[in-house]
Amino acid sequence: MAKWGEGDPRWIVEERPDATNVNNWHWTEKNAGPWSQEKIKALFVDWVIEEPGLGKITFTEMSKCEGEATVNNRKGKLIFFYEWVLKVEWKASPYEDENKEVKGSINVPNLSEENDVDEVDVNISLTSGGETGEKFKEYLRKKGTKVIQERLGEYLNALKKEYAQDVILPTKGQAVTKSSKTIVSPTAKEFKQNTINTTTSLQKMDIGTKINVTKVEVKQTFKCRAEELYNAFTVREMVVAFSRNDVKLDVQKGGKFQLFGGNVEGEFVSLTPGKQIVQSWRFKTWPSGHMSTVTLNFIEKEDSTELKLTQEGVPSSDADRTKQGWTNYYFESIKRTFGFGAMLV
Repeated sequence: MAKWGEGDPRWIVEERPDATNVNNWHWTEKNAGPWSQEKIKALFVDWVIEEPGLGKITFTEMSKCEGEATVNNRKGKLIFFYEWVLKVEWKASPYEDENKEVKGSINVPNLSEENDVDEVDVNISLTSGGETGEKFKEYLRKKGTKVIQERLGEYLNALKKEYAQDVILPTKGQAVTKSSKTIVSPTAKEFKQNTINTTTSLQKMDIGTKINVTKVEVKQTFKCRAEELYNAFTVREMVVAFSRNDVKLDVQKGGKFQLFGGNVEGEFVSLTPGKQIVQSWRFKTWPSGHMSTVTLNFIEKEDSTELKLTQEGVPSSDADRTKQGWTNYYFESIKRTFGFGAMLV
């Protein structure tokens, strides 16, 4: 038994002003959806853009703001997940004819953490205004897109600096942390790009063609408890966080899963909480019907958890890429996202 004052700081409740989530060790999540909707609306509704020689554009109504946003905290690191589809109505007053009715809308289909703000699509549509309206539409398409993206960037900055500032709780004698690291993990788009070059020959194989297969084995050490690491593979919110993409995950025997934009798919064969996961697993680019068997064994040690992965039935030509994918897109991403690569403190 540890001496008084020498215990694991994660268990010293009295060291926290509010006696919760000591040292921010545990995974916590805060729903930023309602706040985000109000913030986005406040940024766009009644916003005015003026262009000399053309006229004034006023954004009048947020007709669609659908999606979600969450802020997650693990060991004092913030992970942001957001995905929004937006539609904003606008009207314009041309200087040449202020009585002319010009109306339209902007559509933003992909405001998410997968895209940098300058990669977010802004689609401009016109509902009335004729030739004059086309001038405003063209202006918004060529010049307005940039300022609209900057406006969306203001929301993201507010999400990360204002809304998230109280997610990380203060330790003894500390104020609330106002800034923290944002986790950047490989995206589904990057994952898909890395699967393209080496899969052509596999995709061309006919059903029934014999495939040469091999076994892939990987060992990794994580600075966490076995139960926490098991949860990273079975709790949907945690899988979403490390894969940085929406997932389909039915965690039960026979339950299906899809990760990385559907590039990985399969089903759970057996689940032993905190101990073992067995999956039927495949890349979408493998020949139709070909499955491998993945076994994940979680071995808890005194100060870490060892993960042993065995994957049988991997096409031999795809073995290196499969092994590298587990390391880069699963294990390293899990370590970065949840702090499982750091020493316990």
